[in-house]
Amino acid sequence: MRMTRPIALVAALAMALAACGDGDVVEPDPDTDGEVDREGDDDLDEDDPDEPEDAPDDATADADPGDTVTLLTHDSFDVSEEVLAAFTDDTGIDVEVVPLGDAGTALNQTILTADAPQGDLLFGVDNTFLSRALDEAIFTPYESPALDTVDPALILDDEHRVTPMDRGDVCLNYDVAFFEDADVDVPEELDDLTDPAYEGLLGVTNPATSSPGLSFLLATIETFGEDGYLDFWEQLVDNDVIVTDGWSEVYYDEFSGTGDGDRPLVVSYASSPPAEVLFAEEELDEAPTGVIEASCFRQIEFVGILEGADNPAGAQLLVDFMLSETFQEDIPLTMFVFPANQQAQLPEVFEEFAVLPDDPLEIDHEVIGEHREEWIEAWTSTVLR
Repeated sequence: MRMTRPIALVAALAMALAACGDGDVVEPDPDTDGEVDREGDDDLDEDDPDEPEDAPDDATADADPGDTVTLLTHDSFDVSEEVLAAFTDDTGIDVEVVPLGDAGTALNQTILTADAPQGDLLFGVDNTFLSRALDEAIFTPYESPALDTVDPALILDDEHRVTPMDRGDVCLNYDVAFFEDADVDVPEELDDLTDPAYEGLLGVTNPATSSPGLSFLLATIETFGEDGYLDFWEQLVDNDVIVTDGWSEVYYDEFSGTGDGDRPLVVSYASSPPAEVLFAEEELDEAPTGVIEASCFRQIEFVGILEGADNPAGAQLLVDFMLSETFQEDIPLTMFVFPANQQAQLPEVFEEFAVLPDDPLEIDHEVIGEHREEWIEAWTSTVLR
């Protein structure tokens, strides 16, 4: 089986959900830090202080939406051709999808070209990098009328510079057959992984190069705190954890549940089980992989209209459409994520085999933004020393 998205949302099978096929995270050039001078782009005319704040939105609403709208994405963006055709049939606007690499690369490139945007919207920024996108002011606010269908918990920006499109969870997956045959208990908590019974059984991904790897690192920080997470990782190293650069390597090359690997525990997604069932060569009554819910970290993916977009009116129409049931009901089986629209129906294989944790691990996106680099550097020094 080969999944379209390593479930980044992310990006992903997935969030989440990966390059974003592998969910790889590419950091900006340290010499530039991704900063671009865009002074004054959002200022109102000082000679007209009474100009209403929503004037740009009103002007956009009356603008010609044009013939084409350009959607920048990570490489794991996938939607059925007939779905995009439905948007074109409804509006007369063609959608040009432009992949820019993994999620980190797509964001970096969009920031570095913000003075001359390559498209009208960017899809695929998730909550682990949301603060950076907002700090760089690359998006213009737009509050879609379809937001009333979205779970309010997914709306992380009160200014509506980004709109939530999907959610998923990075979780530890386990090989069901291995644990049944070996008569070993499936670990229930992250702390269990340090037990000698699980020596040499776990595969993870590097948070500096992998989006699910970053989410799993954040799961350990939320679980053990800043004072304890590195001690946990030191114990994992002592217990022979293996680290790969990307999700594809760990899931297909190291994981015993999906390939020839010998690791029955691996960082992947809560939506891996339905993907395994859907793409199995023979019909399956049960998923060959399971999910350890105590390890799950929530990923939310967003779309935003870019400042300086050539077609902001068309972009607004596309955001509305992307929240519609037509679009939202397509993404579980194309990107293996859960729809943001609460009215969207899930496919049967998701209803039966996917896991949506009741209480996933989460860290505020602003806190992630403040500490992400230091956490990754500390992890690197501890695990890859």
